[in-house]
Amino acid sequence: MRVHFTPGPIRSGSVRVPGDKSIAHRWLILAATARGTSRLLGLPPSLDVRSTAACLAKLSGPGRPALEAWAGNAGVASEGHGSTWNPDRPETPDWILEVEGEGRSGLVEPPDDLDCGNSGTAIRLLAGMLASVPFTSTLVGDASLSARPMERVAAPLREMGAAVRTTEGHAPIKIQGGYLRGIVSALALPSAQVKGALLFAGLGAEGSTIVTEPAATRDHTERAFAALGLPVSVEGSTITVRGGSEHQGFSASVPGDPSSAAFLVAAAVLSRVELSITGLGLNPSRLHYLQILSRMGVRTRTTVEREELGEPVGELWVAPDSELVGTEVGADELPLIIDEVPVLALLATQARGETWFAGADELRVKESDRLAGIARGIAALGGQADAEGDDLVVSGVGLRGGVADAQGDHRLAMAFAVAALRADAPCDVSGMEAADVSFPGFLSVIRELGAAVGPAS
Repeated sequence: MRVHFTPGPIRSGSVRVPGDKSIAHRWLILAATARGTSRLLGLPPSLDVRSTAACLAKLSGPGRPALEAWAGNAGVASEGHGSTWNPDRPETPDWILEVEGEGRSGLVEPPDDLDCGNSGTAIRLLAGMLASVPFTSTLVGDASLSARPMERVAAPLREMGAAVRTTEGHAPIKIQGGYLRGIVSALALPSAQVKGALLFAGLGAEGSTIVTEPAATRDHTERAFAALGLPVSVEGSTITVRGGSEHQGFSASVPGDPSSAAFLVAAAVLSRVELSITGLGLNPSRLHYLQILSRMGVRTRTTVEREELGEPVGELWVAPDSELVGTEVGADELPLIIDEVPVLALLATQARGETWFAGADELRVKESDRLAGIARGIAALGGQADAEGDDLVVSGVGLRGGVADAQGDHRLAMAFAVAALRADAPCDVSGMEAADVSFPGFLSVIRELGAAVGPAS
């Protein structure tokens, strides 16, 4: 889908964003492996989360249809299982997904492959969970996911005792699960997905599983475990989980996704208007991009109002008077802003001076080669950016307008769309449908805020 954007500011206002998909993946797995009923409010109807729900539906057997119904009808109200999230009326999600769990022992061998779609989080977290159940399963994905590296999760799971076979280091992944023993694993690369997979596997292992990160990553898995009373401890960069424990069903409301919010923050900054984003997840491990924005001259404020399964939730406010300046983003910061680099880079086209993103090689193995895709997209819109080795350098010379291809990547699609608000001339973005992977209704939200969005001629 090719969409036309006419430059111009959005209006000031207050908005919400769909639920955090990183959290939703984890809570769905915890609901399916709990003992008793879990009730989840505010699950995002994104394609990635639907993939996780569909996989869990196959693993839960025919007696528990709620997951299958929700996965197949997200976005459409259906017997109480469908998402009715609506950007025009987001303040009161009126549905609850109820999942009846029987613990890990209640999972069944799937009748066919488990399709994770485009979701790296789904395939890696499910691999960890499946490593401890006594049957064979095969995890597959689309062409993009099948090109992403999977040995980084398969190798430590083998060390724990699971039989895991990848396809030349990629998906499909075939797992024969069963008895696992705890291990001590020092991750070579910072990855919340790999860390989460090992912690999920560790719940079903004998003894303790100890994971040390080379740099901090998002900590949703640890927070949820602790909130459910599971034996997890965190000391600096080392996380320990003790196996042999189960958890009971729970009720929780998924907070808004801070990575999705980043695109609306950028739209407000480029428009120089005040914006409030409510009901947002304010987990510190997801908000480092606000520190980058502060260095670039953007003022924001967060207010925590409540907690959901260990996750702080509240409001993010964006000031209307930002004057952007370039900055340097170190390689040690990249793991904490890995999802926000595209929109930060497009913001940098309007900043005074240059902005450097160092050590961004992990961007080459996301949904697309984002490092190259960002540079190509900025050039296509009349700006200047260079991918120099593993670094990205963006010059603040503005955007003249043009046509950018999102290459099937949801974050590139939304970053190019937001950047078009401040271009010198109209911009077209092809592949905008990819936004539904993480932010269903994105175009509706920015249109409601006043962005001039229409079909390309």
